[in-house]
Amino acid sequence: MWSSLARKSRTMTCLFLGTHQSSLPLIFNSNVLKPSRSFHHNTLSNNKLSPAFLTPIPSLSIRAFCTNPSAKMADRAVQIQNPDSISYLTQREAAEIDEILMGPLGFSVDQLMELAGLSVAASIAEAYKPSEYKRVLAICGPGNNGGDGLVAARHLYHFGYKPSVCYPKRTPKPLYSGLVTQLESLSVPFLSVEDLPLDLSKDFDILVDAMFGFSFHGTPRPPFDDLIQRLVSLRDHDQTHQKSPVIVSIDIPSGWHVEEGDIGGEGIKPDMLVSLTAPKLCAKKFCGPQHFLGGRFVPPSIADKYKLRLPPYPGTSMCVRIGKPPKIDISALRENYISPELLEEQVEADPIDQFCKWFDDAVAANLKEPNAMALSTAGKDGKPSSRMVLLKGVDKDGFVWYTNYDSRKAHDLSDNPHASLLFYWDGLNRQVRVEGSVQKVSDEESEQYFHSRPRGSQIGAIVSKQSTVVPGRHVLHQQYKELEEKFSDGSLIPKPKHWGGYRLKPELFEFWQGQKSRLHDRLQYSPHEINGQQVWKIERLAP
Repeated sequence: MWSSLARKSRTMTCLFLGTHQSSLPLIFNSNVLKPSRSFHHNTLSNNKLSPAFLTPIPSLSIRAFCTNPSAKMADRAVQIQNPDSISYLTQREAAEIDEILMGPLGFSVDQLMELAGLSVAASIAEAYKPSEYKRVLAICGPGNNGGDGLVAARHLYHFGYKPSVCYPKRTPKPLYSGLVTQLESLSVPFLSVEDLPLDLSKDFDILVDAMFGFSFHGTPRPPFDDLIQRLVSLRDHDQTHQKSPVIVSIDIPSGWHVEEGDIGGEGIKPDMLVSLTAPKLCAKKFCGPQHFLGGRFVPPSIADKYKLRLPPYPGTSMCVRIGKPPKIDISALRENYISPELLEEQVEADPIDQFCKWFDDAVAANLKEPNAMALSTAGKDGKPSSRMVLLKGVDKDGFVWYTNYDSRKAHDLSDNPHASLLFYWDGLNRQVRVEGSVQKVSDEESEQYFHSRPRGSQIGAIVSKQSTVVPGRHVLHQQYKELEEKFSDGSLIPKPKHWGGYRLKPELFEFWQGQKSRLHDRLQYSPHEINGQQVWKIERLAP
């Protein structure tokens, strides 16, 4: 039974079947159990490999991962998992799961490889921005691990990277030939081993190790022995403080033992490991700063049977971070913004119109809470304070928000009726500053907005004596419950007298567009009088 199954299988890595599922790749041989993510040294193109994919136990997801680099990759808040709470697979467990999945579920090899490569590309995009790590070299072996690298290179191209591929031992099967054709259609260069520079650090920012997967054993033969040594030698650059490209290994660092890891201690030391489906035992020996799990699949029955503990994937993401994030030198954090130029002749003459244009762009880009703004106030003591509030209206008269009239910001505005607003739209590299005088909106306007809110929010406004000390959250819950019961008949909830809106009348605008090398665009609008008429003067400020 297995021999026929093996003929149509492959060693692969990731699939999905649901929004909260994950996956795992494996291979079973009727005579010998062995990991399946690459190829046997003596059976380069004929290995009978198969994929397998496991799902994590369903769980609430968090933010979705965005594969568009211009949208900052990320929703970027990848969930972090404790590595000790995650399952690591042995060879036998992987083989058994692989046999179950590849039989009745009937996934095709190309489907699995596509999802594996996409998972790898998504993980790279999450950790290494194309603005800083643009030049990628994918070193691909002849097995399915190499196929994953080819697929990853294609996705990285579409993510905004500049990939090249070294594929010295090509597999003649139609699946692999098709992957090569797809890359060639994008003008992705294929480099021979002879074409590669001896020092890979000069021409590349990221090196994708897609040579051997977890069916590899023995001593690497040419040309892969030399390629592995080139990756190993990059450690010397780190020791001499020279910039070295990051190494990303797919599922198993090439040459490692699938369970025992880098036995001799002289192997590749990748900066990133992208485990596929579930981490293999050797991943416990991985000491690099970036460990991601890629791919999602597997029915709960398999997760229950093997007591698999796998992390939930955030939102629609293809990857999830495992373990602690790397230690960061805060002083080294920087973003080299890539944006269209903001030119004086292209903006609206009226800053309100320009704001509305940019606000519509933020909404169209599906940014989270595009109406969120930082409100800064200062009391009579001159001490400033800031907090995030939500814009609830904008027109020629100004910007409107609602709050508690007994809050700190309300007391500040009572003493000093001037404030500033700051909108920041990360996905568009834009921010808008607005300064002006503030006054309360009419009671009628506040009343109308109050009753447009959900009833729960109306009750919450009554319960919260904003900015005052409360003995505990239970007090708020109890008061909320009492009011909820009081108005359970659907009767009108009265607006509290201490709650209402403010309107900031703009006196100064600044529109900021992030640009390369910190040469940001800053256009300031300030009011001027010309021939007895109030107009807005547009001036460029130095970044």
